[in-house]
Amino acid sequence: MPRRVPLPPDLVSRPFSVGEATALGLTPGRLDGPDLVIPFRGVRDRRVPEPLTLEQRCRQYAVRMKPWQFFSHETALALQGVPVPRHPYVVRIHVASHRPQREPRLIGVVGHRLQTRDDAWVEVSGLRVEHVVRAWRQAGMTWPMDDLIAAADHIVGRTTLASLDDLRTELIVMKGRGARRLLRALDDVRAGSESPEESRLRLILGRAGLPEPEVNWVLRDENGRHVARLDLAFRKWRVGAEYDGRHHELDERQFARDVDREADVRRQGWELVRVLRHHLRGDGRAAVRLVREALERRGWRP
Repeated sequence: MPRRVPLPPDLVSRPFSVGEATALGLTPGRLDGPDLVIPFRGVRDRRVPEPLTLEQRCRQYAVRMKPWQFFSHETALALQGVPVPRHPYVVRIHVASHRPQREPRLIGVVGHRLQTRDDAWVEVSGLRVEHVVRAWRQAGMTWPMDDLIAAADHIVGRTTLASLDDLRTELIVMKGRGARRLLRALDDVRAGSESPEESRLRLILGRAGLPEPEVNWVLRDENGRHVARLDLAFRKWRVGAEYDGRHHELDERQFARDVDREADVRRQGWELVRVLRHHLRGDGRAAVRLVREALERRGWRP
């Protein structure tokens, strides 16, 4: 069996175009070798056993991306760290251009030809990505309402990419299909939520008729010492609610810190409700019951 021709060093650790490889002397036979995959027409990459991340798939497509194209919609949000809908939802690769330039038409890519506008894309790790404000509006066409709110919570609270006014201005300027729905979503956005689960918990409690909490409120003792930052704080009734994803359930030191922190909170006269993942399943009624009972114990009445 003839020995396989090694790839040039510059092509070993990244996807590359067929044209680039041919210019470096690789033959069509070598480009069809079993150690390479064809993620998109005209592109080759090293074959790896594990599933690729969204960023890795976008890097494969970027090899053939035209200068006027950029990643848009939910792809742009995900690449900028904005939370996306939960499993089993799978983020697809969206690539857009502005008229009159052409969008891609390729299997595995959702192409968009957007109305004529000045470019606003940003560069994220070398990839051209639609500005987060525009991408959030674009995702509004297909995402569920709670996922849009959670994404906006993140954008205005955990990043410096945009403000609530920026999101609102984009909707007013662009108008069009879905703008009214997105404006309604902005009414429920609260800066400060640190995870989509926290946002979902807040929304579920509010829709159940419970009072609106303060988000990530800092509890201090009588001397002003920081005691804890509570995901959701119902100050009037001294009740806190927190989502616990159980990321540290096997970490003894983290578990001990959590127990000590909860004791500190209770010493300040507060009741802390810990909401676990299974409490949020379905319509979240289990989470509502836990928080409602705590509030009622502290004197709240519907």
